[in-house]
Amino acid sequence: MAKSILSQLFAVVFTVSYALFGGTMVCLHLMIAAIKKGPKRVFSWKTRDTRPKCLDNPDLGTHGFIRTKDVRLHYVSAGDETKPLMLMLHGFPECWYSWRYQIMEFKKDYRVVAIDQRAYGDSDTPSGVANYTMDKLTEDVKEVVKGLGYNSCTLVAHDWGGAIAWYVAATYPDIVDKLIVMNIPHPRCFNDNLNWRQILASWYIFFFQLPFLPELNCRSNDYGFISGAFLSDGMGLRHKENMSKEDIEAFKYCTSQKGNLTGMINYYRAAVRYPPRIKSTMTTPTLIVWGDQDKALTIKLLDGTDKYVQNLTIKIVPGASHWVQQDAPDVVNKHMRDFLSGQ
Repeated sequence: MAKSILSQLFAVVFTVSYALFGGTMVCLHLMIAAIKKGPKRVFSWKTRDTRPKCLDNPDLGTHGFIRTKDVRLHYVSAGDETKPLMLMLHGFPECWYSWRYQIMEFKKDYRVVAIDQRAYGDSDTPSGVANYTMDKLTEDVKEVVKGLGYNSCTLVAHDWGGAIAWYVAATYPDIVDKLIVMNIPHPRCFNDNLNWRQILASWYIFFFQLPFLPELNCRSNDYGFISGAFLSDGMGLRHKENMSKEDIEAFKYCTSQKGNLTGMINYYRAAVRYPPRIKSTMTTPTLIVWGDQDKALTIKLLDGTDKYVQNLTIKIVPGASHWVQQDAPDVVNKHMRDFLSGQ
């Protein structure tokens, strides 16, 4: 009992200390940037009222809304509604549009639906950290499947969407026929393989626990963190021709709407304040696709996945970044198709 209390106390002290350290570093970075570029340039961002045309590309499908118990969610649907459902969950800081290459590929064989999760794009943004707990996020997915008129789906997910998908498949296994996750480990494997290298790479998770400052940092330089995430030499796509200026503007537009940014960051706050638990073993046929140049999540996090997933396939995409489905879409689509066809 005493050991457990001490362990929890250490976790709290470490989280707060690391968050404050990250906050201090960010403040110094912003101050230096303001001195070099001028505060007006650093602490300014555009009001984006006009949707980039790429978000309304008819080839990517039609737009719709579906109401769950708590929120109204926006989605884009492509393909014959009589065909099986392929449901796609995006990550941070993305939106449904991150699946554009997969929508074009699979709409011939599935009804492909890519949603904006709560606080993203045109979906509702409820206030308060408690509205972003894993049980609420997984229930959203369950209700979307039912609301679209299906009993089950092929669930495809990346990054934060992948974290949610793991819990959906564990909590509601009957609604997931097959699971495809990209550059996100099984939650138990994340804990099992956590080391100092990964803790350093995950500094932003701790930083996001602070109030106000994460939002200010993300808005600075006109949402410059989005350009950095997708285009920087470290974190960004290796095949930058797959991410146009209009694509970047689409992600900035979706992030800047009606207070979305705080909701997006609240996913991280809720994960720390209300840590979810997952069942140990899954039987859902599962494909993990992993870009091996991911700078946010180390490939070691995959070690031991077969202990928790009985029917598992892992495909590594050499030379692809964390944004694997956008960075190497042809390779990713082939791995998906081979898995779905049983090859």
